[in-house]
Amino acid sequence: MFSRPLFSATLRQAARPVARQAASAHLRPSPFLTASQLRFLSDQTKQAIEKAVASAPVVLFMKGTPETPQCGFSRASIQILGLQGVDPNKFAAFNVLEDQELRSGIKEFSDWPTIPQLYIDKEFVGGCDILVSMHQDGSLAKVLEEKGVLAPLDGSGSESKEESK
Repeated sequence: MFSRPLFSATLRQAARPVARQAASAHLRPSPFLTASQLRFLSDQTKQAIEKAVASAPVVLFMKGTPETPQCGFSRASIQILGLQGVDPNKFAAFNVLEDQELRSGIKEFSDWPTIPQLYIDKEFVGGCDILVSMHQDGSLAKVLEEKGVLAPLDGSGSESKEESK
């Protein structure tokens, strides 16, 4: 039987041609390959991930912790959320390096191949590349404000912000 790391690597390799085919307008992905990628996530792991996603309005699955990120992409994601002013009381982070089931399961749960992964209000937003893009174009700030997950400003800043609208 395959070990999990080998199996995961094999699955990722199988997924790459499918993604390229799907991106081409004239090619359709093979139903066989698409089916082979789907659902190795146990019900128990799926429920644990759903509970984690629902644990806070802003949830980041990352390598390491917010205080000690273990990869540059996780560090960048934490920095962006900090720059945006996400309220720490409305934020939860989960270290995928502590749990191999979580690390592989979150990729299948979101159908996103990389970590970190951000969820806002139980909805998958994307990985670090999406966060950077949204941060740069201002759409992340808009979403975070609409969801009410920003840290409160002091009294004078809050009033002047409201008055300027």
